[in-house]
Amino acid sequence: MTGAQEIRNYINGGWEKPGGEEGAPVLNPANQAVLAKFRSASNADLNQAVESAMKAFTAWRDTPAGERIQPLFRLLALLREKKEAIATIITEECGKTYNESLGELTRAMENVEVACGIPTLSQGYFSEDIASGIDEIMIRQPVGISAVICPFNFPAMIAFWFLPYALACGNPVIVKPSDRVPLTLQAIFELIHKAGFPPGVVQMLQGRGEIAEGLIDHPAIRSVSFVGSTPVAKHVYTRATALGKRAQCQGGAKNPVVIMPDAEPETTLRILADSAFGCAGQRCLAASLVLPVGETLEWLMPGLKKAAETRLVGYGLDPEVQMGPVISSESKTRIENLIAAGIEEGAELFVDGRGVSITGYEQGNFIRPTVLAELPAEGKLAQTEIFGPVLGMMPMESLEDAIAWTNRSAYGNMACIFTASGASARQFRHDILAGNIGVNIGVAAPMANFPFSGWKDSFFGDLHGQAQDAVEFFTQKKVVVERWPKTWSRQF
Repeated sequence: MTGAQEIRNYINGGWEKPGGEEGAPVLNPANQAVLAKFRSASNADLNQAVESAMKAFTAWRDTPAGERIQPLFRLLALLREKKEAIATIITEECGKTYNESLGELTRAMENVEVACGIPTLSQGYFSEDIASGIDEIMIRQPVGISAVICPFNFPAMIAFWFLPYALACGNPVIVKPSDRVPLTLQAIFELIHKAGFPPGVVQMLQGRGEIAEGLIDHPAIRSVSFVGSTPVAKHVYTRATALGKRAQCQGGAKNPVVIMPDAEPETTLRILADSAFGCAGQRCLAASLVLPVGETLEWLMPGLKKAAETRLVGYGLDPEVQMGPVISSESKTRIENLIAAGIEEGAELFVDGRGVSITGYEQGNFIRPTVLAELPAEGKLAQTEIFGPVLGMMPMESLEDAIAWTNRSAYGNMACIFTASGASARQFRHDILAGNIGVNIGVAAPMANFPFSGWKDSFFGDLHGQAQDAVEFFTQKKVVVERWPKTWSRQF
């Protein structure tokens, strides 16, 4: 990417310059290069997009499901064709490594593949003769115009937890990218344009929080899908549902990884490091806490120290780099302050990743992997989402203690265990109060044909993104009870 890009909205099948105010430029977090001069959509832009969606809705919902998915098939082919170029954009504006960006796009494409099965996924059911001569049918119909509000950390993938399912179910969609990473979805909407969706069926508004709130508040918007921090997710859910809208709001996390003494050391250490430090810890499924049980510490401490200190940090387009920068200088400062707060609480700074200078990228927002040992279990940091490459360590005497501590947490996004014991694994998966469970897995990210689950303060709503949950969310059920007496037909 060369030079500052132009920020645009995609409204009613065409590209338009946002009519709102200019904002802070979009910067490459590795070197502070200006990627785009940000400009927000205006209220007039928002109203125009909603009006276009309203006009498109009737024809789109009446389009047979088999025809609605044809543009999705074309979009899937275009994403495959352009994945390398889009992955480069993700790395440049988000900071993650190129391979992490490719992995994100793969997950996005998998959701398009699953959504293309909507002729089967959206089927209802039928019961003949529920009473003499009476039949009953359940059919699914689209819920209406859907808003998708995206975070910065997965600029491509998270929109696709929702967007393809909403479209396939017959709903017009308006997407708002994060103002920190607007260019990835802008590039993807170039492909959406080529895929041939009718005007007004799928649109994009660039903007900040006021545009998100405008979408939530607009009376024509019938559903809201959101991913972000827990306080904001709770706010969005409360605001949307108070207005009678459907809402699915994914919040934050503090994901524990329990390591039993019988875990295989080499594999466990490799997977744990990838989970904690992959994407610079900026993902809701990053390992945040390691809970070693018993004598596990004997091999875990030296191995984790080596894994953290030897991880290669730098610009994500360098193929040898294993971890990129965090998103902004503000995030870097916030993370370093939280590390200091953990030390003040009594944690041992086992590996210090602060004060980083990467040759050639001295202005980048870099933090090296950091490990805080002996983190107080009842301290504030043990319950605070850091959203950076920081792993806290809290030794436990038993599996039962680890489960009990995890279940007291306000969060319930993911929990993992490493063990060679089937009994321990079964006890863990049965007793843990979290929505995504990993057994000898460090990032328990569901495939596209499973819902992306989350419990407690990690999710607000009833139906999650992806798969059948998404189909349920983007459709409403209609039950039809029919009687056709034979005597009536004889009259005609």
